[in-house]
Amino acid sequence: MRRDVFQAIADPVRRDIIRLLAEDTLSINSVAEKFDVSRPAISKHLKILEECGIITISKQGRERYCTIQPRSLIPAFMWIDQYKGLWEDRLDSFENYLTKLQQEKNKENE
Repeated sequence: MRRDVFQAIADPVRRDIIRLLAEDTLSINSVAEKFDVSRPAISKHLKILEECGIITISKQGRERYCTIQPRSLIPAFMWIDQYKGLWEDRLDSFENYLTKLQQEKNKENE
């Protein structure tokens, strides 16, 4: 099965793993210790992230280490970025609406 970056970031645990690995290279055991799920479940998440090219897993001695490959997240970033302006406009419009409601409420209370 061919996986892509969007499948990888669809799961909240995988997003948390990405966030962890963005800060530091960690062993698989170190990653697993950060979560309240089974080691096999974390291994499955890591395998998906590796298949998507988001992380690489390398062996150093007896340990296997996970390293993030941030370039692989670029397609997701670009896709999300195209909607940034749309959401900013909607949030600005909502903020203006709330401000108007507050002003009307303040006038009623005067």
